[in-house]
Amino acid sequence: MNIAVLGAGAWGTALAISAVRPEDTRRRVTLWARDALQAADLQHHRENRRYLSGVVIPETVQIATGPLHSGSALFAAADLVIIATPMAGLRDMLTLLADQRAPVAWLCKGFEAPTTQTTGLLGHEVRAQVAPELRAGVLSGPSFALEVARGQPSALVAASEHAQVRDALVAAFHSPTLRVYANDDIVGVEVGGAVKNVLAIATGLCDGLGLGLNARAALITRGLAEMTRLGLALGAKAETFMGLSGLGDLVLTATGDLSRNRKVGQLLAQGMNLQQAVDSLGHVAEGVYSARTVAQRARSLGVDMPITDAVVALLDGGLQPAQAVALLMGRDPKDELL
Repeated sequence: MNIAVLGAGAWGTALAISAVRPEDTRRRVTLWARDALQAADLQHHRENRRYLSGVVIPETVQIATGPLHSGSALFAAADLVIIATPMAGLRDMLTLLADQRAPVAWLCKGFEAPTTQTTGLLGHEVRAQVAPELRAGVLSGPSFALEVARGQPSALVAASEHAQVRDALVAAFHSPTLRVYANDDIVGVEVGGAVKNVLAIATGLCDGLGLGLNARAALITRGLAEMTRLGLALGAKAETFMGLSGLGDLVLTATGDLSRNRKVGQLLAQGMNLQQAVDSLGHVAEGVYSARTVAQRARSLGVDMPITDAVVALLDGGLQPAQAVALLMGRDPKDELL
């Protein structure tokens, strides 16, 4: 099996490492880096010193770089192509791969930034626009790249309407330390992956303000309700949100110390402005960029998402951290299941 991973950030590197099977001499894993200097550094040190310091990249992972085009040899030889770019790069990659015969899957979670031509779209909606014939899906779920790269036990969801894509992802990455579950509800899986980042900012704010574990539990639970409401309005299955890509990913991102989105909330609570918080990370925190789009999509569908709305107001500077908490706690009583 030939696996091509496009993007040498933390998650792309981690999956390339995870895909190696020493006992399978016919398996080939290629990690493509956009930056030629980074590619040279990866090749020389066999380590992603910027994103995954201390984790060895096996010699069997081939490092590639250079311009990509639809006829690239890297694509022609691939049995599976993984797009490991941020959400902002997904449209260009899918356009490039529109005629690819092998299955394609992306790793990014969130909504594409809206433009004058499009509302903010989830990954499968972008694919429908630019590569409607492409057999594609998403690999998602509760997973910090560092732990996956280290071989610590993790579980992911391979979501696609195409069984061929789900099967290819399971074959590529399922292992004794990484379980991969198949799911045909790509809408639900993507909504979970997008909204949990926004909710993690809220829980980070809660933790940064020292509001306690009760408050954190309440935010996570009510956040799951928001996520589910939006997902159902977009056509997802309710049960997806009780699985790995819903509740699982939300709990991890909202409570884990490796969560960049949670860290943004903590830094805002400490008095940093948004730009300072983002600059201090050194990585992309997708929740910062997708929060407004989540709120816009929810409003267009008549879906109530008060936690998301409070996060947007906080990020836009319309609320101070303590005011955001007071706004949520001051809402009128309602039945829990509404």
